[in-house]
Amino acid sequence: MTHSIAILGASGYTGAELVRVLSTHPDMEIKTLTGDRKAGMAMAEVFPFLRHLDLPLLQRIDEVDFGGIDLAFCALPHATSQSVIRALPSDLKVVDLSADFRLRDADAYRKWYGKPHDAPELQAEAVYGLTEFYRDQIRRARLVAGTGCNAATGQYALVPLIKASVIDVDEIIINLITGVSGAGRSLKENLLHAELSEGTNAYAIGGTHRHLGEFDQEFSKLAGRPVEVQFTPHLAPMNRGILATVYVRGDGQTVYDTLSAAYAGEPFIQMLPFGAAPSTHDVRGSNYVHVGVAADRREGRAQVFVALDNLTKGSSGQATQNANLMLGIEETTGLTMAPLFP
Repeated sequence: MTHSIAILGASGYTGAELVRVLSTHPDMEIKTLTGDRKAGMAMAEVFPFLRHLDLPLLQRIDEVDFGGIDLAFCALPHATSQSVIRALPSDLKVVDLSADFRLRDADAYRKWYGKPHDAPELQAEAVYGLTEFYRDQIRRARLVAGTGCNAATGQYALVPLIKASVIDVDEIIINLITGVSGAGRSLKENLLHAELSEGTNAYAIGGTHRHLGEFDQEFSKLAGRPVEVQFTPHLAPMNRGILATVYVRGDGQTVYDTLSAAYAGEPFIQMLPFGAAPSTHDVRGSNYVHVGVAADRREGRAQVFVALDNLTKGSSGQATQNANLMLGIEETTGLTMAPLFP
């Protein structure tokens, strides 16, 4: 059975990545693409790398007939998705790639995003979309909230360790390097080539990054008490990719064995040999996650390394993996493409 798909916000990076991934999916067909500012244009005009595909023209969301659509991906900006999704048919399955439904608590949303949530009833309904840890809930969900790409990376390093109580949750430091596409396609002065290339910088310092809300929510839930990690992201002059180095207090071999056991049956998570660290090059353009562990020179401390592609496994690939589950399709369908190299 082929499922009819709509992509709302197809003119952004995550929308284009969804088209790239779904274009070879055997059980999904893209029927509708929206992009309000580029309505009437062909995707080949907006993204020439997609010109080989026969795709519908971009249109405005208010022009879409959702009657024949089985699932909609919502790749719209934060604070826009909630009002759009609230107006969609109540029986339509939706995977949202924005931040609007990631946080379950209304006060937490207000804290991190600076405004009240406009659809609290949907906020309560949404299932958090980190597939490996919410697989059963996602299968039954109507609305799935895709995770933040940085938040997903940190959680792959830490969720099994917190769940197994093998690290000190009060001593967690996450240093993370991310590519520029994570900031979206809108023009920003600090992302101009002349200002970004040949350098790197920390941003959202001092515990201000919004993905900390997801860390707080998920880690505190697992630990049964408040957990607050230290987290500093760094912007690197690369298009795609995230590499996290996570410092923990715990025995290195135990940390490695715990993660290896947790991910033994996971199709998209690859454990490296003990003492090896991954590279963003090795996951680029793929839905795979590479995880490494090394013991620190100080006894009882370890580092966990996680690499993934922010646009694929961190966003659109993750969204497709979740959609597969929601539609009763084999979870890995359309997602086993090899990483791009070099």
